[in-house]
Amino acid sequence: MSFLKELWMFLKARKKFWLLPLIVIFVMIGGLMILTKGSAVAPFIYTLF
Repeated sequence: MSFLKELWMFLKARKKFWLLPLIVIFVMIGGLMILTKGSAVAPFIYTLF
């Protein structure tokens, strides 16, 4: 949890709020890949990328 707090403080101090949507998208794509790793839907998800 301290990582998220430090990341937020960095974004706030450096005025780098444009990085927040990019980080969220990367986390969502990573979560999607992890969740579909062992399922039958995985080949169809990977073709999107």
